[in-house]
Amino acid sequence: MSKRQLTLQLWPGAAMGAGDFFVSGSNRAAHAMVTGGGWPGGRLALTGARGAGKTHLAHIWAGSAAARVIAAAGFHGGELPAPGAALVIEDMESLPRAAEEPLFHLLNHLAATGGRILVTAASPPAAWTIALPDLASRLQAFPLARIEAPDDALLAAILAKLFADRGLAPEPGLIPWLVARMERSFAAARDLALLLEATALSEGRALTLPYARAVLMRAGVLDKGGDASA
Repeated sequence: MSKRQLTLQLWPGAAMGAGDFFVSGSNRAAHAMVTGGGWPGGRLALTGARGAGKTHLAHIWAGSAAARVIAAAGFHGGELPAPGAALVIEDMESLPRAAEEPLFHLLNHLAATGGRILVTAASPPAAWTIALPDLASRLQAFPLARIEAPDDALLAAILAKLFADRGLAPEPGLIPWLVARMERSFAAARDLALLLEATALSEGRALTLPYARAVLMRAGVLDKGGDASA
């Protein structure tokens, strides 16, 4: 994949069930920690790059724990949950400054009532910009589960899932061909699938290897030899 950035859009219709999550060496430890649920103090921070599967894994736990899922950008406190409640707060880097004190009180409430909380972010808590010292200290004490950079098996599974979520059936051999040439990142897999999906649907074409090669070359992602551009 080239360094040229493709336009990223939200991917609708993604399957979020436990059976839809592909476990590999890159995410096995994080998957075990999240789904195990026995976190010290009932709290856990899940980190990983964009597209790593944090939201999927968080929703798996939320489903099993009857947890409410909240985007950090929209968190403003409000009424405290019932004793023993379970909660997911996603994309902690987007937490508003005004939400810091309410979140600190929420953490105290969950700790006092036996509640559980899972937070997600691309970076670990120490890298978050938190102005309230007590909250920063509390968050940095969270146990950490990290989804590592993807291996080939996980990249292939991600591509297969993204295509399947949109009802697309790439011909045999296309996904291994893409994995051998793409940038080794979750974001690249998502961008590749999005580009091929949008183009194939707009042009009414099947996802064959020759067609995919032509699309990626036309987009400037591959060079004329069919290899990744610099």
